[in-house]
Amino acid sequence: MHTKSPLTFKLLAMGAGFLLVALASIGLTLWVAWKLEGGAAAVNEAGRLRMNMLRMVLVQQTESPEEVQRHARQFDASLELLHAGDPSRPLFVPWGADTRARFEEIRSTWAELRKERALGLPPDRARTLVQADSFVQKVDGFVEAIEIQIAGWTAVLHVFQLFLMAVAIAGAMTFMAVSYQLVLNPVSQLQQALARLRQGDWGARLPVETDDEFGQLAAGFNQMAHALQASYEGLEKRVREKTASIAVQNQRLAALYEVSALASTATGLDALAQGFVKQIRRVAGADAAAVRWSDEANERYVLLAGDGMPLAMTEQEHCLHTGTCMCGQPQSQARTRVIPIMASTTLAFPHCRDAGYQTLVAIPVLRQERVLGEVNLFFRSSVELTQEVRELLEAMTHHLASAMEGLRATALEREAAVAQERSLLARELHDSIAQSLAFLKIQTQLLRDAVAKGDIAARDCSMGELDVGVRECYSDVRELLVHFRTRTSEEDIEAALRTTLSKFAHQTGIATTLTMAGHGLPLGSDVQIQVLHMVQEALTNVRKHSGATRVELRVQRHPRWRFEVLDNGTGFEVRAVPPDSLHVGLGIMRERAQRIGAVVQVESSPGAGTRVCIELPTLSAAQEPRELPWPATAYPAHFVH
Repeated sequence: MHTKSPLTFKLLAMGAGFLLVALASIGLTLWVAWKLEGGAAAVNEAGRLRMNMLRMVLVQQTESPEEVQRHARQFDASLELLHAGDPSRPLFVPWGADTRARFEEIRSTWAELRKERALGLPPDRARTLVQADSFVQKVDGFVEAIEIQIAGWTAVLHVFQLFLMAVAIAGAMTFMAVSYQLVLNPVSQLQQALARLRQGDWGARLPVETDDEFGQLAAGFNQMAHALQASYEGLEKRVREKTASIAVQNQRLAALYEVSALASTATGLDALAQGFVKQIRRVAGADAAAVRWSDEANERYVLLAGDGMPLAMTEQEHCLHTGTCMCGQPQSQARTRVIPIMASTTLAFPHCRDAGYQTLVAIPVLRQERVLGEVNLFFRSSVELTQEVRELLEAMTHHLASAMEGLRATALEREAAVAQERSLLARELHDSIAQSLAFLKIQTQLLRDAVAKGDIAARDCSMGELDVGVRECYSDVRELLVHFRTRTSEEDIEAALRTTLSKFAHQTGIATTLTMAGHGLPLGSDVQIQVLHMVQEALTNVRKHSGATRVELRVQRHPRWRFEVLDNGTGFEVRAVPPDSLHVGLGIMRERAQRIGAVVQVESSPGAGTRVCIELPTLSAAQEPRELPWPATAYPAHFVH
């Protein structure tokens, strides 16, 4: 690197030099022009001397002495002006040896002429003309000397102008060369380097040959290019790492998604285990995999599914007692383990070692601190699980545990639903058919006694009662079949209500009317079923006990659902019915209403018919069944006629 003056100093020095030359040229030109202008004014003033001399010659011949003196004073003033000069005009004589000698000759001649006039001699015309002509010639010589001086200065001015032209040309060429060397060439190099950077050439660098501003700029550019190159290379590395990480995350998400999809579509534990064992083996890259189920006491592990396992190993290890081998760890020790299988390892079941496996990975299937089972992965080489792979396998196993628990909960729900429906069915059978059959049993015994005694009247009475009882039992059976066959719609309950009323009217001959008011969102299918069964219970009470000829069902959708069953039957005194009466499905209606959070009210009086009102909570609360404490005052326990 060469050490030179900074670019700013160079440019300022060059500009200052050009400025000094320009100022000097301008100043010299102005000075020469000023000299020329003053010499020209001196020539004019000298010419005035000639004119004044001729005037004085004429004045001497015709004018008075005072007029002659006035012209003499003007002549003296002109001589003094030429001698002293006048910078304001400007006017001055370009003095030289010749001009000064000629001017002194003019002054001496004028002094002699004034002396002669002072003597008062009479003017001689011829002699005066001769003197004037001689004086004019001397003045002409003085003017010629001035013009020679002016011509010299003019020549100097022309030569200086030519010199200035040459200096301007040389200065322009110098400025162009210096500008190219100091400014244009570095800027061009910088532009080329920037173009290389834009094209992706991160190795583009500038030569640093000076320590001026462009040298500093080149050094800064090199530093920037180096930083960009390092950043780009580091960015590529980070992008590759991030891409690899994203790929791993995508694989992990894909594996978890597949497990979730399997869990949502599996219809049973066997199908779930078979699908899961294949997925986890593929994700882990294992040579074989197994899923084992543990009982609630965690005493044994039963093989649910295996993939890639030898047949002998599958048969011999179908059921393992907890803790007897490396597979099937106790609940207190449940954790993910990587177990090497060596020849010296003592095994209760050496099938895995005999199959050539060298590493076993045991992952417990945990759900709320309870061991549901275990996942075993077998490798024919030594394996070390990374933290990411360990977390992925544990996450997949956690999904398996959730799916197993979900299947168990679904099975329990189905079992509970079946038990509940059986309980409801048993209650309905007990409250209807069972009571009728008990009545028929009693009448049968009475009939047997009447036949044995030969009591014809009692026999006929018992046979009549048996006939009525069989008919009522048959009606109850048909009504139960209507209850169980009625279906609801996901859109609206109106169609199911119309079907129920139509069947009721067909069986009983009682006129029915359905009134739907308001608009609202439809009820859930489970809520519709419960409401429909409660309406059917109310209609059963009307058929059995009211003696009505007309039934009206009023339904209001907004602001909340309300169902009213009104009849024109005999009615009854609500308070007169004992509170422990559970006839005609009261308990069943209570359970159904409690499941959906509904309120049932009964209003009746003797001779005024009966009104049964079923009012649901808001729609959000009525969409799902729920167990709520039932208010005793809202559901009277004596709904009988």
